[in-house]
This record gives sequence, structure tokens and C-alpha cells, in this order.
Amino acid sequence: MVVRLDAKSQLPNCLSGDFISITRTTDELSIVCEQNNIENIKAEKNWRAFKVLGPLDFSEIGILANLARILADAKISIFVISSFDTDYLLVKEQLLTKAIKALENAGHIVEVN
Repeated sequence: MVVRLDAKSQLPNCLSGDFISITRTTDELSIVCEQNNIENIKAEKNWRAFKVLGPLDFSEIGILANLARILADAKISIFVISSFDTDYLLVKEQLLTKAIKALENAGHIVEVN
């Protein structure tokens, strides 16, 4: 799920799991984590993540743009997180099958866990 808190908020104590991304800016505290980890906080729920096979070198150009274009052409909105090694594209769960089909039709191999 994708959570937005006030910029000065403390990190929730219940953060755990295999996937957590935390970004603090002067405007907000944004947390992406497994859906069951945070309760009683307003959040965008029901996201599924695609992990780009990595690690990716910082000099590689256009990988994320290409994937984003494929999904945009399929009218699928994405939420992107980048780590040191790779990128993650999140799509709403109800669009997962459509996203997989679009990526596969463009020649990408998609493994579902």
C-alpha cells in the first residue's frame, strides 16, 4: 500500500516485511509497504509490484521509460520506486492481468510470484 503522512510524522512502529520504501521530503512522508503492516492510516491499497530484473547499472538508459510507455499505452497508471539495484513498477491489483498482458505483448518476460 502507499501511505502519505505529514512531513514531520514519526515512522510507524509496525513497519516490517520484505518490501518497504520510505521517502521523506519537506512536503510529506511517503511509505510503500506490504498492505497488512500499517493499520488505521489513510492509504492507497491494493497495489501489486513488478520488479525489473537487476541489478541495473546507472548508465543504462530508457529501461523504466520503455516499461512506463507500454503501460501508459495500455491506459495503466503506475507508481514507481527506484532502489540502488533496480526499479519497481506498482499497478493497481485490478489491472494486474492487463499489465502482464501488455508487457508480454511487448516482448517482456513476466514472472508472477
